[in-house]
Parts: sequence; C-alpha cells; structure tokens
Amino acid sequence: VSTDMLTRVREGRGMYNNNSAIARSSVLTGLKVYYYILVALVYRFCGCFAQVVMVNSTWTSNHISALWGCSPLLVHPPCDTTALQDLPLERAGGGEEGCYVVSVAQFRPEKDHRAQLRAWALARRHAKVLGSRLKVVGGVRNDGDAARLEALRQYAAELGVQDQIDFCVGVQHLELKRLLGGAVAGLHTMLDEHFGISVVEYMAAGAVPIAHASGGPKADIVIPETVTSAGGVASRERTGFLASSDEEYAKAIEDALDMNPSQRLRVRCSFQFRL
Repeated sequence: VSTDMLTRVREGRGMYNNNSAIARSSVLTGLKVYYYILVALVYRFCGCFAQVVMVNSTWTSNHISALWGCSPLLVHPPCDTTALQDLPLERAGGGEEGCYVVSVAQFRPEKDHRAQLRAWALARRHAKVLGSRLKVVGGVRNDGDAARLEALRQYAAELGVQDQIDFCVGVQHLELKRLLGGAVAGLHTMLDEHFGISVVEYMAAGAVPIAHASGGPKADIVIPETVTSAGGVASRERTGFLASSDEEYAKAIEDALDMNPSQRLRVRCSFQFRL
C-alpha cells in the first residue's frame, strides 16, 4: 500500500487494482480507503522492528519514509547491461525489419499494454509512425496472461493498428538482444513502477526510452544528464521521454521517430553516461 495508491482510491480513479464498480461508489470507496489505512498502519508497525531498511529507488524511498518514518538506504537493483552496451549506438532504423519501437514487459495488467496500443493508434497521424512498427515483447506465465494477450490482439484490431503490431511472445535472450539492438525507441507504460529495469535496458541498448512519468523511471532513470563538451562547456541533455496520458505517449513516439540520426545519437550518448 503506497500513499499514491491511497490518493487514487480516495479520488475514485478506476484502474487495474481499483475496480470501476468500487471507484463509482462513494460507500465502497470509503470502505476501501479505511481498509488501506488499516493495512498501512499494520505495515508501519512491522517497519518499526526493521534494523536496516534498503529500497530500490528514490520513489520507493519517499514511500517508505512516509509510511515508516525512517531514512532507508538506496540500493538500485543489479542490472547487467554489459552485453547491451556493446550494441552500436548508431543505427539507421531501416534494416530488414524497418523502423520500429519495442516494448518489453510481461503480459500483466499493471504493465498497461492497452495504453501502448491506444498511443500508437493516436500517433498514426504522423507519417513517420505510419511507416513504422511496434514490437510488443513479453512472456506468458499462465492462462490469465494468455487471455490478456489474446484480448490485446483483439484490441489492436478494434483500434485498426493490428497490421503494425508484432506480438513477440517468449523470445530467448539472444533474440531479445537483437530486438533491442534494432529498436529506435523503447516503450514503458507501467504506473508507479518502483525502479524500471526494462527502461535501463532500453538505454543500454541504444533505444530512446519513452517511460511513464512516475515511480523509478521519473525519479532515477529518465532525467537530464549533465554532459561536458571537449571545450569544457556543460549542458543538460535529454535522456528520453516521460509521459502519462495517451496523447503524451503519442507525441513522444512521434518525436522519437522524427529525430534525425544525429539528434538520436546525441540522446543515446547522453544516457550512456547514466549507466
């Protein structure tokens, strides 16, 4: 239970962990808020007994500090990007598979793949997007994931983008590395992800990250990087895009695909400093 989660329930926002029937009912919303407060109090009580507290992102640190009243140690998750950093930063985006954006996430509800499809449908107003593809890479753990994947295929058809979407299911590591290495950009749509290893992997592989403007990606990963030129001039360089609405994601997709090779290389070089 996070403070952000409590706020969304109070405001009656329906999402994957707040059923729309509850969100529409003031009585059910009130009961859920009291339940969450009770859980948060129990969670805080348990935290009083912790001798050493470590968290994986600044966002999580703020969340734990608010609930437990402590100052946790920040330890970012181990993320071996050595093999991905060996991929060339310069890429034309026009090889055998053409220009494409990649998304890497399990087919779980909180990953919000539907938002990616909606954003892609909106971005099709841009000529560059019409000639590109979205490759959705993910794993299926159980029947629930399989049903979600099939629902996503149907949703893509409803939006009229099925001919531009490739669902790549259960790919092996070498194939994933190849897909990341050929991508112009990487898409991430999970709200309040504690860290965001996939976003780091996009950066390492040279794919311009387009991440949700929340959680770890906003606080620790997709932030401007100070780069000093050979002449000693320091500047703040973009390391990717942050978005929260379908329109913002569509605009970020358009902007990432619209970059010329030198602009894209500049962004890639700047976020390599973060690794």
